[in-house]
Amino acid sequence: MLNIARVINIIGLLVLIEGLFILLCLVPSFIYRDGDLPAFLLTSALTFLTGGTMWFFTRNAGKSIGKREGFIIVSLVWVVFSLFGCLPFWLSGYISSFSDAFFETISGFTTTGATVLEDIEALPHGLLFWRSLTQWMGGMGIIVLSLAVLPILGIGGMQLFIAEVPGPTKDKLHPRVKETARRLWGIYIIFTAAETILLLLGGMNMFDAVNHSFTTMATGGFSTRQESIAYFNSPFIEYVITLFMFIAGTSFILSYFAMHFSFDRVWKNEEFRFYLALVFIFILIIGTGLAITGFGGQEESYRTAAFQVVSIITTTGYITSDYALWIPFLSALIFILMFIGGSAGSTGGGIKVIRVLLILKNTYLEVKRHIYPAAVIPVKLNNKPVSQSIIGDILAFGFIYILILAVSVVVISSLGYGMDTSIGAAAACLGNIGPGIGMVGPAENFAHFPLFGKWFLSFLMLLGRLELFTVLVLFLPSFWRK
Repeated sequence: MLNIARVINIIGLLVLIEGLFILLCLVPSFIYRDGDLPAFLLTSALTFLTGGTMWFFTRNAGKSIGKREGFIIVSLVWVVFSLFGCLPFWLSGYISSFSDAFFETISGFTTTGATVLEDIEALPHGLLFWRSLTQWMGGMGIIVLSLAVLPILGIGGMQLFIAEVPGPTKDKLHPRVKETARRLWGIYIIFTAAETILLLLGGMNMFDAVNHSFTTMATGGFSTRQESIAYFNSPFIEYVITLFMFIAGTSFILSYFAMHFSFDRVWKNEEFRFYLALVFIFILIIGTGLAITGFGGQEESYRTAAFQVVSIITTTGYITSDYALWIPFLSALIFILMFIGGSAGSTGGGIKVIRVLLILKNTYLEVKRHIYPAAVIPVKLNNKPVSQSIIGDILAFGFIYILILAVSVVVISSLGYGMDTSIGAAAACLGNIGPGIGMVGPAENFAHFPLFGKWFLSFLMLLGRLELFTVLVLFLPSFWRK
């Protein structure tokens, strides 16, 4: 039987955590005095009151939770966080529509980066900071955060970890999931601080450096500037952000090994080598194409290619050049990258590099089995056989992903949008990328979508962030049976 009281109890605790993060926004609000301080004070009060009430009246709900409770908590908490998180935008009046405020906020927490704002720089500093902070929180995951700082979650922590951590494998750095979460967050904070320092050296002010470090490491892509990274017009800043986007799109488990000088374990990882090869090949082709078509000098062409390739494959979504204006062949290559995503165990979205690799390996072996039907040829990863159950899960994921994408394109096109915009919006939100193609390209936004369209795209963001199954399982009648 479902322990609903325990579900409410944990969500209440997590809402209290959100309240603490909202309090951080009081600092830039107070320093810059842009007029958003009352909205944050009221939001903080509502958040603490609601979270505290939920926790207090269910404090005797017990400690343990099962798989079903884990799925419910993980799915609901992103929605609940977005409902409270959108209040500063709405109460301050800078986003007058509650639906728009919710869209912007869930886009932040899911690290999608799709926006309805048409003048980002008109926002007060406190709201800009909160916008970036939502992505930083969502990047490593709200549940992983809770496991790092709230031992009170106790026995059921693994169920939450399994339900939320991206990718087909749940690698751990420590037998205890709480310790794994703490180490992951430690790495995350170290990289964020390192990028902030480098961006300061590159000429960014402290506010911009902190915000862009938050959204880079989260592979979220929210910027404090309307022109995104193109605003700074700095090769050094572009190289720094490209490097940290690449790191954020790599498994944090491998980052942990690299920080402990176990470089052989990093290089032996097939997913990492495939990820590196994809990035290098696409940079080479696109950079050469840009240079040939007169985009700029060789250095500028390859720098722009490197930035946009890494930005899209990691689903960060920063922009230094409008790829929609490139020749169709190069734009098509960028579009392909939207479906790959980052590595498993990274903050990147999309299908994930490891799934793409295993689908390609399995396809190759299926062809080979037609030549040698009696041969038993297992799919291998890192020289170890991959079980058929995992291969089956990955193939099912790929099929459902494409099916949801196709249905989404039909739904969006029914709102009066062309095929390019429909595909671009569906791919951008389901893959947690941000910019797409058509009317949601890198120079556009999502403000023109009707009310239903924004709520539908918000649902796609949640589906993509939780990798489909965690949310879809809630729609099965068997899930709710005793």
